[in-house]
Amino acid sequence: MSATDTPTVSRHMERLAAEGIDVVRVTYPDLIGTERARDVLLDHLPSAVEHGLAFCRAVYHTSPQGDTVAVPGGLDAGLPDIRVVPDLGTLTALPWEPGVATCLGDVTDPATGQPAPESPRDLLRTVLDRCAEHGLRPVVGPELEYFLCDADPAAARGWRRYSDADGVVYTAGLRADPDNHLLRTLRLLAAMDIGVSSGNHEYDGAQFEINLTHSDAMDAADRAFRFKSAVKELARREGRLATFMAKPFNEAGGSGFHLHLSCLDADGDNVFADPAAPHGLSATARHAMAGILAHAPALTALANPTVNSYKRFGPDTLAPWLIDWGLDNRSAMLRVPPERGPASRFELRLGDASANPYLLVAGTVAAALLGVLAGEEPPAPLEGYGYDAARSPVLPMSLTAALDALEADTALTGLLGKDFTASYVAYKRDEVARFHRHVTDWEFTEYAYHL
Repeated sequence: MSATDTPTVSRHMERLAAEGIDVVRVTYPDLIGTERARDVLLDHLPSAVEHGLAFCRAVYHTSPQGDTVAVPGGLDAGLPDIRVVPDLGTLTALPWEPGVATCLGDVTDPATGQPAPESPRDLLRTVLDRCAEHGLRPVVGPELEYFLCDADPAAARGWRRYSDADGVVYTAGLRADPDNHLLRTLRLLAAMDIGVSSGNHEYDGAQFEINLTHSDAMDAADRAFRFKSAVKELARREGRLATFMAKPFNEAGGSGFHLHLSCLDADGDNVFADPAAPHGLSATARHAMAGILAHAPALTALANPTVNSYKRFGPDTLAPWLIDWGLDNRSAMLRVPPERGPASRFELRLGDASANPYLLVAGTVAAALLGVLAGEEPPAPLEGYGYDAARSPVLPMSLTAALDALEADTALTGLLGKDFTASYVAYKRDEVARFHRHVTDWEFTEYAYHL
């Protein structure tokens, strides 16, 4: 926003001041989807809008443990700046922090004025621009699961699951939620106006799923990012841990990040719908599915982005580890729900909850667009219960294999951009290397006494 937009900034400031807000928290996602932020006093908002907020670009290269990974453009370039400009169109009050509003920030390289290569939000914007060139407007509905934990100094990791109740999938109320976590969280998130619609317990007593409404892909990714940040922050306020880690416990299942995807044309009609076509799915829908199936190995690096992600995979987990699709079949990687007409869509069940929403949406949409442009048909849909490697190809089963697949998929990385791909792969390969150097509890238990 330039200096000519001063009246707009003033109107926002007057509205915020009338609501008793004196701080604006400007946030943006790093490579792994963690929220980076700065609190700006309301009186200094015009300066932040005019000049931006300076951050070190290496924030994109910083590991969860605070190490700076040697990614090109960071350490080797002398740790230069990025500039983050508040996107005032995303301003919303934080219901649990009186006097504070939050907004997303747009990230640029001050040396070039162009988006920072690692910026997940700008990556998605680039992919959506390519879709628009072909008359397609992707619509996304995110579904996210997470585990809630209570502090426990006696536990090996310092945390224990919030509830040990069994048999509580698709329930609500006190049976597995004795402190009404879900109800309280739903109400606070509703007040934040990020499109939360419903929630329930999942398979594990400490696992919850909260659904978000569908919307244009960028808005859906924005809301999923803010949702994850908000859930973690609300848990911290209560001295708890909400984790979107793919599989935090050996004795429990994993947490998914499912995406429902459809596309609209310039008139707002769903281009996936065709009552006269096979399965009621248009050629565009079938080509998009074929693209996602074809690029699934590479997409896995974005949808399942951690070493831990691959411990969620396996037979009978309801986490897909084969490349297949099915009609209303939850054992398939790509599921086509039964609704048709304006509600025609497919559900990608590949992603786990640790995925960066922007990268997962960008990768999925890019793969679908490549399929539409290639015009290929998907194979026959999966019949019956899946998880049979004799019937369908196996996805990469480690982060290293997924990164190899991403680098080898030049069509997909061509859409995502070589600079982003180089940064992401370098960052993630460092993660793998650090894991392989770390001695785990399993190794000590397995070997120490006997060897």
